Amino acid sequence: MVPWCAQMGAAGWVSMVAFWLVVVGLAVWSVSRLFPAQVASDPRAILESRLASGEISPETYRSLRGELDVAALAGKEGF
Repeated sequence: MVPWCAQMGAAGWVSMVAFWLVVVGLAVWSVSRLFPAQVASDPRAILESRLASGEISPETYRSLRGELDVAALAGKEGF
């Protein structure tokens, strides 16, 4: 009797490993698309990402950053 693994050649093993790598890769990719990374809740981080993506101009960024700084200072003075 021949063992079950002796019936497959090297090409069969390579294609089986490649197949399972593709299956696992697709599973990981689909899960990452279903549950995207959490967006930062820090206002400054959100503002910086909007500037980096081009949603806002540098002038708008400076204005909003100044308002955030004033709000942060006002919040610290209240304590």
